[in-house]
Amino acid sequence: MNRKLILLNLSIVLLFVLGTTVLAQDATEEAAAEAGAAWTCPDGFQGQELSFYNWATYVAEDTIPNFEAACGVTVLVTNFGSNEEMLDTLRAENKGYDVIVPSDYTVSIMRAEGLLEPLDKTNIPNIANVSPGLLDRAFDPGNEYSIPYQWGTVGVGYDVNAVAEVLGEGVELTSWEQIFNYPERRVAWLDDGRILIGTALVYLGFDPNTENMDELQQAVDFLIEAGQKNVVALAPDNGQELLATDQVDVVIEYNGDIFQVADACAADAAACGTEYAYTIPQEGGNVWIDNMAIPVGAPNKALAEVFINYILDPQVGADISNYTLYASPNQASIDGGLIDPAYLESTAIYPDAEAMTSLFNLVGFTENFEVEQAYNDAWTDIKIALGQ
Repeated sequence: MNRKLILLNLSIVLLFVLGTTVLAQDATEEAAAEAGAAWTCPDGFQGQELSFYNWATYVAEDTIPNFEAACGVTVLVTNFGSNEEMLDTLRAENKGYDVIVPSDYTVSIMRAEGLLEPLDKTNIPNIANVSPGLLDRAFDPGNEYSIPYQWGTVGVGYDVNAVAEVLGEGVELTSWEQIFNYPERRVAWLDDGRILIGTALVYLGFDPNTENMDELQQAVDFLIEAGQKNVVALAPDNGQELLATDQVDVVIEYNGDIFQVADACAADAAACGTEYAYTIPQEGGNVWIDNMAIPVGAPNKALAEVFINYILDPQVGADISNYTLYASPNQASIDGGLIDPAYLESTAIYPDAEAMTSLFNLVGFTENFEVEQAYNDAWTDIKIALGQ
């Protein structure tokens, strides 16, 4: 099969990777030197309320309580399961959200549709801590509307023992072929149309952001055929739970979610009784940057910018990445030695230049709403065909 992978521009790849592994600019070095200092909340926010619309399991256990204590405020946290869910909610009405966490391509869509407030970066000086390679990206030039929160990949998490029982001892999952043709009905997919369709397009040799409707239909037909063989669930950002509770052997999921399950299992191996692994199949997978942004109509933009600045504090940022096991965009956290070295050295969390060449980005169809709608309709068709 001809698999024409869409490779990232090498200079961008190197900037993206090296930006998280080398010393950054002087401002970042200075911030790193001060990494041990506790973050201090500006005066004047006591008694106020912040509404945070975020993915699940995406902050450290003390991230929100520490901010509430430092500022004397209350934070209301609401979770969403996909970019499309969050986008549909805010297109209809901002129900009081102050800070949201959209992925890269979603930021570009929200910018184009006027759904985001411009950031006053004078209130967010800790933007100096962010790795330069993760700033000024095509989805938000100049970071006018968003600032990186975490970044990572989508690949395959699996139960090593269960897969060995089905495929044979010592067999590792290295190809999408093994997942799409896994011989047991014990597979879950991430309920994210852009990522799954993009993955199928790459596997079939097409651009993951194609606007060719014939290619899109080929991906739809392929996913329906593959899904009918072995898919038992489309998971809204909780595939790791299906894996951990032995409901599936294999799940397409975000890397950090799988590492959280794997770490918990390794910490009590006797009780867990198995082992979990994460892999990016050789044909490639999605690499993404999640970002903090303020939606139009935010009731408390001033406190929202304080909160974003807090998240970008070196220690706060490190605590989040050490807990969620996603890659940190915070160069000061890295340079200050605040990220667990074992995580920093893991190419599954921080992909090296070689791994990055097989990863693809998604883009927002900001010039053609009909294409975005075609992808949404395609995913609906797939879900209906799979009984999901």
